[in-house]
Amino acid sequence: MTPRIIPVDLFDLVVFGATGDLSQRKLLPALFHRDLQGQIPPESRIIGSSRRPFSNDEFKDFARASLEAHVDESERHADVMARFIDRLSYVAADAAQDDGWMELEKSLQPGLDRIRVFYLAVGPDLFGPICEKLGTHKLVTPQSRVVIEKPLGKSGASAHALNESISRVFSEPQIYRIDHYLGKETVQNLMALRFANALFEPVWNSAHIDHVQITVSETLGVEGRAGYYDTAGALRDMVQNHMLQLLCLVAMEPPTSTAADALRDEKLKVLKALAPITGDAVANLSVRGQYRAGAANGGAVKGYLEELGSNTSKTETFVALKAEIRNWRWSGVPFYLRTGKRLPSRVSEIVVTFKPIPHSVFEPSAGPIAPNRLVIRLQPDEGVKLWLMIKDPGPGGMRLSHVPLDMSFADAFNVRNPDAYERLIMDVVRGSQALFMRRDEVEAAWAWIDPVLDAWAASSELPKAYTSGTWGPSAAVALIERDGRTWYEDQDL
Repeated sequence: MTPRIIPVDLFDLVVFGATGDLSQRKLLPALFHRDLQGQIPPESRIIGSSRRPFSNDEFKDFARASLEAHVDESERHADVMARFIDRLSYVAADAAQDDGWMELEKSLQPGLDRIRVFYLAVGPDLFGPICEKLGTHKLVTPQSRVVIEKPLGKSGASAHALNESISRVFSEPQIYRIDHYLGKETVQNLMALRFANALFEPVWNSAHIDHVQITVSETLGVEGRAGYYDTAGALRDMVQNHMLQLLCLVAMEPPTSTAADALRDEKLKVLKALAPITGDAVANLSVRGQYRAGAANGGAVKGYLEELGSNTSKTETFVALKAEIRNWRWSGVPFYLRTGKRLPSRVSEIVVTFKPIPHSVFEPSAGPIAPNRLVIRLQPDEGVKLWLMIKDPGPGGMRLSHVPLDMSFADAFNVRNPDAYERLIMDVVRGSQALFMRRDEVEAAWAWIDPVLDAWAASSELPKAYTSGTWGPSAAVALIERDGRTWYEDQDL
């Protein structure tokens, strides 16, 4: 199947932090792939900017090395490489100084009538200063958009201050708060599964669903990011944005349309319906862990404190939570969230477990009857599995087996799966905010997360240790097993 490629309108894209890791690994390769597919108009320009004193040629060499490292050789056609590199230019600018901003203004001057995208691939402490400079130098046109990367604050108060600083220059319809999880193909298919099929929506409620699990696990540690990570932790880094967004898509009511605000209105209702986790409930409904030395990725690895170069830290590298949504649809259905570093496998998935059948008509010799499960896999292999009970083939009587109907997107459609950033950047150019977070969503998520962070900060208890290469501390197992349920590990799926 050949995907339909719809070119976008003419645009200029300015990437602040263009010489950083995100630009190198994700943004430049994503833009190249869209150019390869013919989606970027011939006269569109990509302007890199950072404090680094690069010339245009040095930035083009940097971009070429990035593509050679992160784009498959079979896709690096010489003519497309030349076309893409020719789009690039570079302006050195410092958010704390006036240096370079007049030059950036001159670079953009010929494109006043075209869409203008400012991508802030920088730390959040620079969001406000860069936006202020863009406003001061009158670079923001009615056709301008700004893209904000996470973290969107470290608390509700800091997120509010961050939003205030950006909104002084850009209006809310011009602000695109990016969460790359929402650009993944399987997340889009979650919407299609729920709202384009008569099969699921009638049973998508507490009468038929027993519980929901959302797991985002990584085999890597903090690597060279220990200094940053120690100021964030897993709850801020993964749960507040990625995992709560996935929870919202699973739990939200059918929107009136796929328009941006129709979708975001329903997600906001879910966030506001989350039962607060406060006081003594924090100890009962949350677990935080921190990895120790062990075996991962085929070899021995250091513990978090060793990577940090410290004897102690209260920063969690693992979180498990039990969440409750207080509304009619989900009353009594627990949502279990789990994320961590140095776990046995890299996987992101949503597991919806349906309630057992009320009565079995089969003899005990047929075997146990497992509940149906819908498994939505975001990575590493995007796809959907629906686990059903069927009869084993053969004449030996009735024997039941639990087997999946399995659809891998790569196998089913035989096409390359675009990276999430490819879809999201093109959506910014199109002016579609459906896959981006609205300000009130961000602040509602923090309102649920803040009490947990505050309780942890006030506690003298350190995160529970777990050995690298395991599924986190034993307390995370107890969190779900005291409800008579079990975490579904990768090998079970």
